[in-house]
Amino acid sequence: MKVQVRYFASLREALGAQEAVELPAGSTLGTLRDQLIASSPRHAQALARGRALRGAVNQAMADDASAVPEGAEVAFFPPVTGG
Repeated sequence: MKVQVRYFASLREALGAQEAVELPAGSTLGTLRDQLIASSPRHAQALARGRALRGAVNQAMADDASAVPEGAEVAFFPPVTGG
């Protein structure tokens, strides 16, 4: 299945604005992140498991166990702080 992955803030600077990704049916956000980490050294560094990142599936906040349906828009971004 194909999904659209969008990156924001520092991830956008490292990986570009977006990319289309093929995933196996039944994938989760965690599965997608692991697949992206394995795809290139740039992805491995930007999306490393030790980095605090947030994810969203179809504009709803999601965690690693969240399902990613066919045609979904997935976003990754660093946590936002403000003051």
